[in-house]
Amino acid sequence: MSDHSSEHSTTHEQLSQDVVRRLGEEEPLTDTAPLYSQEKGGCLGKRHLLAFMGFLGFANVYAMRVNLSVAIVAMVNNTAIPHANKSISEECEFPGDNSTLPSKDGEFVWDESEQGLILGSFFYGYVLTNFLGGRLGELIGGKIVFAVGVLVTSILTLLTPVVAYTNITPLIVALRILEGLGEGVTFPAMNSLMARWIPPLERSKMSAYVYAGAQFGTVVSLPICGLLCQSDFLGGWPSVFYVFGVLGLLWFIFWMVLISNTPESHPTISLEEKIYIQTTLNDALKAKTPRIPWKHILTSMPFWAILVVHIAQNWGFYFLLTELPTYMKNILHFSLANQGFMSALPYFVSWVFSICAGLIADKLRTAGVLSTTATRRIFNSIGFYGPMVCLILVGYAGCNKNAAIGLLCGAVGLNGAVYSGYMNSHLDIAPNFAGTLMGITNTAATVPGFLAPQIVGILIAGEQTVSRWQLVFWIAGIVYFVGNTFYIIFISGEQQPWNDLPANQGSTSVKEREEQVGQYGSIPGQNQNQLAASNSIEAQRDLSHIPEVF
Repeated sequence: MSDHSSEHSTTHEQLSQDVVRRLGEEEPLTDTAPLYSQEKGGCLGKRHLLAFMGFLGFANVYAMRVNLSVAIVAMVNNTAIPHANKSISEECEFPGDNSTLPSKDGEFVWDESEQGLILGSFFYGYVLTNFLGGRLGELIGGKIVFAVGVLVTSILTLLTPVVAYTNITPLIVALRILEGLGEGVTFPAMNSLMARWIPPLERSKMSAYVYAGAQFGTVVSLPICGLLCQSDFLGGWPSVFYVFGVLGLLWFIFWMVLISNTPESHPTISLEEKIYIQTTLNDALKAKTPRIPWKHILTSMPFWAILVVHIAQNWGFYFLLTELPTYMKNILHFSLANQGFMSALPYFVSWVFSICAGLIADKLRTAGVLSTTATRRIFNSIGFYGPMVCLILVGYAGCNKNAAIGLLCGAVGLNGAVYSGYMNSHLDIAPNFAGTLMGITNTAATVPGFLAPQIVGILIAGEQTVSRWQLVFWIAGIVYFVGNTFYIIFISGEQQPWNDLPANQGSTSVKEREEQVGQYGSIPGQNQNQLAASNSIEAQRDLSHIPEVF
């Protein structure tokens, strides 16, 4: 093996030739001759720029998704809506300080059912384009698909006040459905991009960085929306849609200029980083997008584990995202501005916790302490069982504002661990179809998006009492428990054999496929006895062992 003591002075051409030569000669991997390292990939490369822009993209996406949840509180004329009689003993009294006095009423007379319909209608459109976004991301590249999704949502967000002032509920619902159509492609398209850009042992932290944009967008938008609604800027609540719509358009311009579909097509990526990504993903083996192995997918228990847990996650997530501002105002009696800040606090905790969890998860996997399967099970359980307990207890916190806010921070904050859990499982089991799998599971998981607000509206039915909300929180806790229990029983962190089936799908046995090369994370010709790697150096260098380790 060649001496690597002068590795840092090696030219780009020599480095490329060295990697190709060593891949072809199947030389043994030693501690002094790493096949690849993160130094070659660079501390701040183009994949990190992709993660940062993806982070900002999801921040915009979620800001435009949740702004109506706050704005609708200012838009609705609550005094004009008939409410059922409430038991005085169950209601929280209004404190004497001005910070929790009720806000002024708006101009629209929408009862709880209509509000639930308007808030939930977004997901009627969202459910239709998830699979399309994933498959298009694999076929034409995730860059343009993700960008168009954000662009469409931004334009429609700018039009929201105009449509709302018509006071025609079906028209408002139609606009929200169209917004959902735009945003539906975003998660699957990003998954297909990350499958081409992110090395296996960086998946947890990179996924946490990118998808933490959702929490960040919520953290920023909720308090800003509350302040804008109570201000006179651009008419009050309409400014919420104007501000975030413009920010979405600005992001679109920068994304189109800075991002490429693959490392190979990026005009300014360094050769070191390109080789590092190609080596870890072995991307050159699959230049053509494979056909979807539907039979194998639908008979795969790891796939069903992801599907079930994704549905459970979105029930709790969308329930809190759309109904938390209403709970803050009607039960805890925070003012519109204060409830925006209080609603954002749990998502700030989640944002920080998700990034920390991602770093810890990847360190444990890189060190060989945990396999991918164990990592996904542990972190997903933190992200589900923790919130389950906290949400149930919120219902019994009653009018104790501090206890309620603390428990909500615990519920939403701990849920951030799922970005090191099931959110990576699509990439783990089948990176060739990461976008398609995300499209399928996110389509099914969108159903709670429009069901949860409407079910909450039916359960509350004009009776804003602590006991009614207890039932709502209990339902969310039970859904969390069932979903994660199914996941930890059936999930696998190993790449599935059907990820890289031959064109005639079925001519090769499962055992043979496991011994052959996959598109991601393995090197042609590596002997299977190298799967016994047990220390941190072998765990990173023995690429044929990667599907077992991560």
